[in-house]
Amino acid sequence: MAAMPASQTPVSHAQRHLGVGILLGLAASLAFAASGTFVRPLLNAGWTPLAAVFWRVVAASVLLLPLGFWVLRGRLGLLRREWKLIVTFGVLAVAVAQGMYFSAVSRMSVSVALLLEYMAPVALVLLAWVRQRHAPSGLVLGGAAASLAGLFFVLDLTGARLDGLGVLFGLGAMVGAAAYFVLGARPSELPALALPAFGLPVGAVFLAGLVASGVLPFAAPLVDVELMGASVPWWVPLGIVVLFATAAAYALGVAGVSLMGERLSSFVSLSEVLFAALVAAIVLGEVPSAMQIIGGVLIVLGVVLIRMSSGDSPAGVPSLVEELEPAGHQLGDRPVTSPTD
Repeated sequence: MAAMPASQTPVSHAQRHLGVGILLGLAASLAFAASGTFVRPLLNAGWTPLAAVFWRVVAASVLLLPLGFWVLRGRLGLLRREWKLIVTFGVLAVAVAQGMYFSAVSRMSVSVALLLEYMAPVALVLLAWVRQRHAPSGLVLGGAAASLAGLFFVLDLTGARLDGLGVLFGLGAMVGAAAYFVLGARPSELPALALPAFGLPVGAVFLAGLVASGVLPFAAPLVDVELMGASVPWWVPLGIVVLFATAAAYALGVAGVSLMGERLSSFVSLSEVLFAALVAAIVLGEVPSAMQIIGGVLIVLGVVLIRMSSGDSPAGVPSLVEELEPAGHQLGDRPVTSPTD
């Protein structure tokens, strides 16, 4: 049998990485999707958004930090070289993304808050377009349009209320979500688990500063809450959010982003709204409507179109990571490589 040409090997290798990245991204979306359903009982019991986010991030930090030191054993010097990436991730992708989203939910419907946050994928495409003056491919634009249309269908905006400050919070969540994808795709010597393991504690410190400042209300009554028709201790839903929707979600998500690149992963993340509907149907008995099912199909179609456009760059135009870190250059002491290498 003839040997496979050497030129085909890197392509196959990259395709396998992208496939694994998509699976990790879907798993992360499923994990993140559980947060809203299981945080709701705490908010109904008097917890403020800041309190829910703060304890969510603090507890997840306690779980992931030891794992971060374990994966970096013998290489702790990487923390010094990558401290800017870790701090930026902790502030934007953790504290801002989570804090702004929960703050938006406290002032407007979940549907509108989700819609604002999930403008991040389109924002990334538009930002790359403006900065590089290079129009995305037709498949990318078609995929973005299909995904946005699907998002409108899945998020039932009937009767949604708008609030000026809430809209600003939602846009802040969009910025945090975009930072999550860009920073997660940034080439780095850090193992994928290390970024959330050390970024979450940074986010916890930032949120602690907000708590101490008193800028936002903070309340976390330790009372029983209603969950799936039963009265359970407050730590039951919080534990699910910490273990599944935070620690596991960030670990899986960053690993997936590092393999897919920021824009493909940002569109794959739209599956979170589908999983959120599924979790709500199972836990809360909220069955998706026919329009929501149509929306789900459109979101999947959009992701497929964007995936079909992938060459070296999954979104059809050079990524922001590639723009910031040209191939063959050095950033600090670490080599710059493709996320799929």
